[in-house]
Amino acid sequence: MILEERRGGALHGTYRVERAASIAGEIRPPGDKSISHRAVIFGSIAKGKTEITGFLDSADCEGTLRAFLSMGVRAERLSPHHLILESPGLPDLAEPPDVLDFGNSGTAVRLMTGLLAGVPGFRVLTGDESLRSRPMRRVTEPLSRMGAVIDGRREGSLLPLAIRGGPLTSILYDNHHRSAQVKSAVLLAGLSANGPTTVIEPVQTRDHTERLLPHFGGRVETGEGGVTVWPSELSGTSLSVPGDISSAAFFIALALLVPGSRLTLTNVGLNPTRTAFLEILSLMGARIDPWSDPAGTGSEPFGTLDLSFAELEGISVPLSMIPSAIDEIPILAVLAAFASGRTEIRGAGELRVKESDRISAMVSALRTVGVEVQEYPDGLAVVGEGPDRRLRGGQIDSRHDHRIAMSMAVLATRLPPGDSLLITGTDFVETSFPGFPSLFNAVARS
Repeated sequence: MILEERRGGALHGTYRVERAASIAGEIRPPGDKSISHRAVIFGSIAKGKTEITGFLDSADCEGTLRAFLSMGVRAERLSPHHLILESPGLPDLAEPPDVLDFGNSGTAVRLMTGLLAGVPGFRVLTGDESLRSRPMRRVTEPLSRMGAVIDGRREGSLLPLAIRGGPLTSILYDNHHRSAQVKSAVLLAGLSANGPTTVIEPVQTRDHTERLLPHFGGRVETGEGGVTVWPSELSGTSLSVPGDISSAAFFIALALLVPGSRLTLTNVGLNPTRTAFLEILSLMGARIDPWSDPAGTGSEPFGTLDLSFAELEGISVPLSMIPSAIDEIPILAVLAAFASGRTEIRGAGELRVKESDRISAMVSALRTVGVEVQEYPDGLAVVGEGPDRRLRGGQIDSRHDHRIAMSMAVLATRLPPGDSLLITGTDFVETSFPGFPSLFNAVARS
């Protein structure tokens, strides 16, 4: 067993990971988290029945589902990944009897803030300690411009947020944060506005919201530099959630790092606004040729990735690719440590306000195992020493951030024989990637 997991105790869950001799097999990554959130949101505000397959059965997505169940939506669970929702429609969502708790999910709470701003009734949104420290002003500011009545700590900049839903005014908003969550919050509020709402994007962010809206009958117009949504009444439908490419990224990295690897990933989401990670790897010298399933999955493309070991070259990551690869930056930093030469990642300041300060967390973790790293306010530069670089084991703190924990687990497979890495604070991996340790051990061979 390459990855040994221990749960609970003072360290709140730990991984002990050792060297892997090879990576082999065929796996299907779990359902896409971003799409699963949105599938539940749209299925819960669309009048009638919606059938969802491939749903990510994780704590984050379950929190979104529970919120709608408390507002009168009914759900039938055919399996952990297959559910049918029945909703009275957006305007008729009930007031919940209690606070809506979204745990650790920034996606859920920001999207729901936008959606509920225009729905009659009173609701309070909160989350765990980590989520209550993350910035909400970026969402509440444009919503307030639309006439939303929202209050919270530090003038609406921190959870809990209290929302008194009511009529909204359409706006033209410049998404200067380059955040898909902010864009989606404004677009969802636009469903209840008095006219077309437009979000301008200097750099396109992931587009799951505008892809899914027409699938439910919403009116959306996308063009160069922006997207517009009209007030719409949505209707129930059926959809399939593809595998999460952000989850697949850890297994892509495993295959690229370990000599002799042969790994196939099936049903991977290949939305063009999410594949910048693959484009960056191609620039570094990896040969990744995804092939798409011609059947598609409604609004979201998917396909298969055949992967093997690659000798990578350090690069300066193009700024234009950063927004679409923001979740993959931690695992990209791991890959950069095994590239030949220096890899510079800039324009990623958004990482400072994720589940942890991911720039600081990765710099600290990489230095602990012997990787030379330079930290910038908006990124980092990693000095790679090629695939045969020497590392040292030890102990690192993942800061209860699932992407830090999984990224460093991948790195630990390249430790010297007999050495290991103890990763603490791994408790939140299960909220994002259920079953990660077992899938990891299924393909990593000693």
